[in-house]
Amino acid sequence: MGVGGKFWELLKPYARLEGFDFLRDKKVAIDLSFWIVQHEAAIKNRARNPHLRLTFFRTINLFSKFGAFPVFVLDGTPSPLKSQARIARFFRFSGIDTSTSTGVKEGVSKERNSAFSKCVDDCVELLELLGMPVLKANGEAEALCAQLNKDGHVDACITADSDAFLFGATCVIKCLRPNSKEPFECYNMSDIEAGLGLKRKHLIAISLLVGNDHDLNGVQGIGLDKALRFVQRFSEDEILNRLYAIGKGDVLLFQDGVTYVDDVIPCSDESSPKPRQSHCSFCGHPGSKAAHFKFSCEYCVTANNVGCLKKSQRFQCNCLSCDKVRKEKDQKKHENWWIKVCSMITMEPNFPNDEIIEMYMGNNHGMFPDGSLLAWGDPKTELVVDFLAYHQSWQRSFVRQRILPMLSTMYLREMARNPNKTLLVGQYEFHSIQRVKIRYGHQSYVVKWKKAISGELSCAVPVEWSNIQEEECIEVDDGPVDLLDESIDPQIHVDGYWILTDETPALVCSAFPEEVVKFIQKKELKEMKRRKTSMIRSEGSSEMSELSKPQGVQLSITEFYRSTKIQSQAKPGEDLEKLSYNLGDESSKQKRKVSGPNLSKAVRRRLLFG
Repeated sequence: MGVGGKFWELLKPYARLEGFDFLRDKKVAIDLSFWIVQHEAAIKNRARNPHLRLTFFRTINLFSKFGAFPVFVLDGTPSPLKSQARIARFFRFSGIDTSTSTGVKEGVSKERNSAFSKCVDDCVELLELLGMPVLKANGEAEALCAQLNKDGHVDACITADSDAFLFGATCVIKCLRPNSKEPFECYNMSDIEAGLGLKRKHLIAISLLVGNDHDLNGVQGIGLDKALRFVQRFSEDEILNRLYAIGKGDVLLFQDGVTYVDDVIPCSDESSPKPRQSHCSFCGHPGSKAAHFKFSCEYCVTANNVGCLKKSQRFQCNCLSCDKVRKEKDQKKHENWWIKVCSMITMEPNFPNDEIIEMYMGNNHGMFPDGSLLAWGDPKTELVVDFLAYHQSWQRSFVRQRILPMLSTMYLREMARNPNKTLLVGQYEFHSIQRVKIRYGHQSYVVKWKKAISGELSCAVPVEWSNIQEEECIEVDDGPVDLLDESIDPQIHVDGYWILTDETPALVCSAFPEEVVKFIQKKELKEMKRRKTSMIRSEGSSEMSELSKPQGVQLSITEFYRSTKIQSQAKPGEDLEKLSYNLGDESSKQKRKVSGPNLSKAVRRRLLFG
């Protein structure tokens, strides 16, 4: 949840949609509970153990396809305030009257239910087998994610709890859009500050007014719009102090901004009210109707300077007197609003809550190693296969196929650092780059891996890797597929002796620069040949089109036979075009002759064909 009052909608205009390479070679902290809760509810009835399925596929694709280094963070023991808010939320959604229920008392368990805890334990076991670092927070997972981000240990946080900004996060990825060129919906604190003028303490003040995960109600009668308008009148250094002052009953005075109770308001003779000048009821300008009936006023311009113009339905006078009255009304309106808001805050008991402020402003949300010591180990492949075969009932060849992109990514990264690395999974060597693949506007290389023919190597690796077959891969889910969950088309094609995988061009270039140069040269050569062939074809087609053009008017059968007869009788050097022209003229005359009704059919035939 985070901050109440549709807080995400307030920040929505300042979101950025980032592309595939946004997280490449970057560290990102992930609130594991967010993944479990979000997607378990979405596909609970369509897949077995959705928390394990989605954690596996998302981790593989986030690591290999997007090139990120994920750090998973778990929730610790919630604070008493969070436990009370959780129970209150349960009563609210269940329709139970909370006035007769008691809050969390000493001795009442503050942990989550056992089913959710088991889901978390299963995911942690799987992540540790994959070699991912897993940290546990003292309290909220988003708090530790924000601390890691604020201290520079990670570059972004993936969570849907908006109070990550209150804990100090600078970059939050709220959601991951499937099947899109820009899959990441990212919120930067710098954009929020530039657009709304709000900093971290401003956001804390808003959460205290409208409610948060530790106090669902906030201040009664104050919504997000009022809270935003209130906090924008103070700087970041003074907003919390002013909330303390108002909470103690020191209502602030409002005069052209904010004036505090201990300030001296200067007195002036001009502050005494003056009577409003009389206005004409016909034109609405200063003066009397009788005077304006004879002569037009200075504000109305008529042709003969006789009489004023009748005022419109929504007329508003802009004279100094009316302008002053409007400003006084607006000032009074703002003063009444200000006093009302301050009264609401004063009536709220124990406001603001010191414990909530200290929790948000604290910097001790979990024990973790230094950011430079965060390590990503090699996955224990066979144990992952056994784990998923047991929990998900997946075929072992299917698990090996799906984990292979992660292994190939790690292999290429290691090759970029140490070119002496031997083989992929102990038996496949880099062969060539087949082609460039474009999906959702993102380019990738289709890399061909060839099985190394070596007796020593083949005996040193598990035999199961040779048994991966495309036919054995089964579909776990027939529903729509998330970009981070499972690829729509297979990333891998296995034939026993070679493998095709989709790899990032930059990663392949850093690992095998010579092969990339060779592929680019080969591609350019093919392109030149294709252009040359297309030019030859275009020239041939143009010649054929000229030859295929009709040479004159198509002759009828009578004209055709007569033209062939004349051509056979023509002398060498005689103009055939002239003869054909005369032929056409003669044939037309013959047509008119033979078309007479008095000639028999035999006569007409003799006349036509000689």
